[in-house]
Amino acid sequence: MKLHDLRPAPGAHRPKVRVGRGIAAGKGKTAGRGTKGQKARNKVRPGFEGGQNPLYMRLGRKRGFRNPFKLVYEVVNVGVLNALEVDGPITPEVLFAHRLIRGLEYPVKILGDGDVTRPLHVRAHAFSESAREKIAAAGGTVEVIA
Repeated sequence: MKLHDLRPAPGAHRPKVRVGRGIAAGKGKTAGRGTKGQKARNKVRPGFEGGQNPLYMRLGRKRGFRNPFKLVYEVVNVGVLNALEVDGPITPEVLFAHRLIRGLEYPVKILGDGDVTRPLHVRAHAFSESAREKIAAAGGTVEVIA
């Protein structure tokens, strides 16, 4: 078989129907549109509902409510802080330098997942109760930044 021998399967390719070419063609005069009415005379755009407010306009584009005052925290677990080799207090700047938070524009919250085996001095915007307890139990201190 060569490229010039390739043909579609029998019956797979049907010729385009040419409408409006006279009565003898079988699709003449009204060209398959029926008689009279808006659809016979001109194009009706998709989604048009005869002048009624269309469905896509009746439904809202977006749903729900977005609270503009919502506080989004950068979260860090105490287990990660325990593994951090830092001299001095652990601050958001130190966390950013070690790539544990994405940036300094959001407040930092310390969560209590993991274990603390050494005393840590941690400065952050918020702490969970379990994080406070674990840091205090290891002999560390917690300082809340305003």
